[in-house]
Amino acid sequence: MTSLRPSLVPERRIGVGLALGLLASLAFAMSGTFARPLLDAGWTPGAAVFWRIAAASALLVPAGLWVMRGRLRTVLAEWRLIVGFGVLGVATAQLMYFAAVARISVSVALLLEYLAPVALVLLAWARSRRTPSRLVIGGTLLSLIGLVGVLDLTGARLDPLGVLFGLLAMIGAAGYFALSARPTSLHPLALSAFGLPVGGGVLGAAILTGVLPYSAPLVEVELLGGVVPWWVPLAVVVIVATALAYSLGVAGVAFMGERLGSFVSLSEVLFAAVVAALVLGEVPTFVQILGGVAIIAGVVLIRLDNAQPARLPEPVGLKPVDAR
Repeated sequence: MTSLRPSLVPERRIGVGLALGLLASLAFAMSGTFARPLLDAGWTPGAAVFWRIAAASALLVPAGLWVMRGRLRTVLAEWRLIVGFGVLGVATAQLMYFAAVARISVSVALLLEYLAPVALVLLAWARSRRTPSRLVIGGTLLSLIGLVGVLDLTGARLDPLGVLFGLLAMIGAAGYFALSARPTSLHPLALSAFGLPVGGGVLGAAILTGVLPYSAPLVEVELLGGVVPWWVPLAVVVIVATALAYSLGVAGVAFMGERLGSFVSLSEVLFAAVVAALVLGEVPTFVQILGGVAIIAGVVLIRLDNAQPARLPEPVGLKPVDAR
């Protein structure tokens, strides 16, 4: 299989991946702030996320067809990857997150979903049966502590079924990173372009069967101190927080790999706090700021581990060659 993943030197790959990953996190972070006016106007979370995915699919499918023009057989050959990405990385992550929010606080639901980087580290540990390095363990712990600080779990409520939904959202998020990093003949943009419609179809089926409550009144909403049509905040969510975010995110993970990419994604909670402060006037607390510093420090440690050259085992049964 000929991979279309970028073929830069490792250091440059990771640098480009970090830039793309941070831009993707910033784009993803805008979804909550700009979706809130719709929710306040009577939209259900299910309706908001369905139209977010469906409209973004309409934008990305033509782009996917363009980058894969003349190679549609490759798209068909990679149908398992596309379906897996759509079901896990799009539908499961979105649907289970909103199902969790219906039963537990948003902060706990986010905390559970963003355990995905830790789950990937543990999965790699189980697969390789090699203990992660001190840098990875330290970065993981720092990122977790920072995540708890940024999300501010004060007044958090728990519900067993809600916690289960949150853990399923974590599995969906982990699938997003793992499948984005998988070697493939698809262009990174094509994976988002063809995976989003699959996720949209699953969400649409959930709405039609009544699993996902649906209400989407087409009314004016309040945004940035003014009144605008409903489609204005939705357009920001669709174009920036979905189409652009998924495209940059998949490309970034393709450069960085699933482990570093998943930890970089934690910066989304930092960007969300900044966007909320600028748009909604919700200034982060001192504890949240410290949490943000801890997340950044954790990502730096993971990055340092990625920068270290791999240690290859000594060949068994071979003697050194005398170069004289």
